[in-house]
Amino acid sequence: MPVFRLPIGRLNDKLIFPPVALSESNGLLAIGGDLTPNRLITAYGQGIFPWFGEGQPILWWSPDPRLVLFPAKLHISRSMRQVLKRKIFSVTYDCCFRNVIMACRISRRAEGETWITEAMVDAYCRLHDQGIAHSVEAWHNGELAGGLYGVALGTCFFGESMFTRVSNASKAAFITLTRALQEHNFLLIDCQVDSPHLQSLGAELLPRKIFLDLLTTALQKPAQPGRWVDWA
Repeated sequence: MPVFRLPIGRLNDKLIFPPVALSESNGLLAIGGDLTPNRLITAYGQGIFPWFGEGQPILWWSPDPRLVLFPAKLHISRSMRQVLKRKIFSVTYDCCFRNVIMACRISRRAEGETWITEAMVDAYCRLHDQGIAHSVEAWHNGELAGGLYGVALGTCFFGESMFTRVSNASKAAFITLTRALQEHNFLLIDCQVDSPHLQSLGAELLPRKIFLDLLTTALQKPAQPGRWVDWA
C-alpha cells in the first residue's frame, strides 16, 4: 500500500468524484465517502476504484497509465494450453463469491497487503447480491483451487483480485473467464495497475485518456445485472 499525501478531493455524502485529471501523479484522486453499491458503481463507471489499507480512510484511485486486456488479445502459453487441454481444473461462475473474496483476502495478507478489508468484503458481497460483482472459481478434485472476482458494467469487466492454492489454478480461471467475456462481446478487462503476470497474458498499458474513451464505449451497452452461473 503506497504512502499517500492529502489528496485533492475529499468526498461527502454526494455521489460526486473530482475529475480524474486532477489525480496525483500516483493516481490518487480522493479520500472519504463510503462503499455503498451506488458509490462503487458510480466510481467504476468513471474509471475510479477504492484501494486502502487497514486503519486508513477510503482512498480512491485512477492511475495513469492503466493496464487493460482486450479479450481477443489474450495470450496463452504453450504450457497453459496443455493444462487446459488436460482439463486439470473445472471452472464455474458465481458459485461461492464470498469464499473467493475471502481467499483473495487471505492470499493478499500472506503477501503483506491488507487492502481487502472486512468493509471491502461486505461491500463487494452486496454488489454480488445485486448481480454486478462476479466470481470465477477453479476446482481441482472437488476442492476450490483458485479463482478471482471483479465487477461488470456494460461490456467492461473490472478485475479486482485473484488467488491460487494449486499451481495454475488462477490462470485457468482467468483464461476461461476471458474467453467467455469475448463470447459475450465484452470490450475490455480493466486490470488497473501494472502487473508483469497479467502482461504475460496479453494485458497492455494504455494512457488513461484512451482507457476512459474505451470505457465510455463499453458503458454504452446497458448493464445487465445477474448471476453468471450458466456461463460454465
